[in-house]
Amino acid sequence: MYLFTSESVSEGHPDKVADQISDAILDDFLRQDPASHVACETFVSTGLAVVGGEVTSHDAWVDIQSVVRRTIRRIGYTKGEYHFDAESCAILSALHEQSADIAMGVNRAEKEEQGAGDQGMMFGYACNETPEFMPLPLTLAHMTLIELARIRRENPSPMPYLRPDAKCQFTIEYNDDHTPNRVHTLVLSTQHDPDVDQARIRSDVETILIPRLKARLSAENAALFQDGMILHVNPTGQFIIGGPHGDTGLTGRKIIVDTYGGRGAHGGGAFSGKDPSKVDRSAAYAARHIAKNLVAAGVADEILVQVSYAIGVARPVSIFVNTYGSAHVPFTDGQIAAKVGELFDLRPAAIVERFGLTNPIYEPTAAYGHMGRDPYVQEVELIRDGKTVRRKVQFFGWELLDAVDQCRAAFKL
Repeated sequence: MYLFTSESVSEGHPDKVADQISDAILDDFLRQDPASHVACETFVSTGLAVVGGEVTSHDAWVDIQSVVRRTIRRIGYTKGEYHFDAESCAILSALHEQSADIAMGVNRAEKEEQGAGDQGMMFGYACNETPEFMPLPLTLAHMTLIELARIRRENPSPMPYLRPDAKCQFTIEYNDDHTPNRVHTLVLSTQHDPDVDQARIRSDVETILIPRLKARLSAENAALFQDGMILHVNPTGQFIIGGPHGDTGLTGRKIIVDTYGGRGAHGGGAFSGKDPSKVDRSAAYAARHIAKNLVAAGVADEILVQVSYAIGVARPVSIFVNTYGSAHVPFTDGQIAAKVGELFDLRPAAIVERFGLTNPIYEPTAAYGHMGRDPYVQEVELIRDGKTVRRKVQFFGWELLDAVDQCRAAFKL
């Protein structure tokens, strides 16, 4: 047996506040001009939000102040006692135009030959531990914090002392055949009002939060919560000072939380605040889509997909697949990678087209993970030719299992 740990952070964590602001600004540019090129970074601290980066857009004008305050308000920083709140924090904007050198490499007369926005390698990963085809410890950590946020927003709330900042960490005990055996340790640190006893918080976690979490799990995964599980709740003793007042937040500092919780691999590029011409984001989504559909098709129990690009070049420099010895097909990993290159068009423009990545779909990705989320279609408001229109768009399209039959046919499953 062995142990493996993953963590998640809540939407009120300072780094996630920064991510959500960056993606909200990106969405507002794309809402008005789907051809916008955006690389937006955010810094948050006590009473302050600073937005910087590069933007090229011909038709969009974004009220940065309004977007930042709206996002902070939605997260829940609405009280002066938090020392960072939507109504009173200072907001500085230092956005400027995108480098002409980068634009020259990305823009092409033929849309299909749009070059990659940068060099680099991106990874996608999937496994069959959960219905979401995600690693179990990260899925549990995300689900716990999503449920905690629901509890915080309920009126009346059964845990009325909760504040927006929180972190959650799950350690899973695995059998030697890599199947989960039980939840070994759960660590939860949640920001709270100053007048609440720590014993009450622990009791509420045990009697309110964990039962609600287990109710959302499959019977098989709920059974992993067994007697003897180690539970740490606010192990420092209290967590009153939090959010951007307790720690500065920066866009792109939670890339492992955003992806696979330390499983598989990560190419190093962050996602939030970047338009889809940046393959750091779009190709990572495409690689996840490939890995998930391959696992769902039965090609292997666990798959890592790597793609790499050269700036200004449309087609990937390389495609790599690792099945960790779990393949169910008579192909080597190199042969599977070659099939992937035949089955999936990994040029940036094709990725953008497949998943509708020029739509304003990014703010929901900026907390609780970009991968393993439920895909859905929702009507959004767009501005086209100076007029407001409403259209249905796909969110988390890279999570769709729409290539399973294609994969099964290619691998004769």
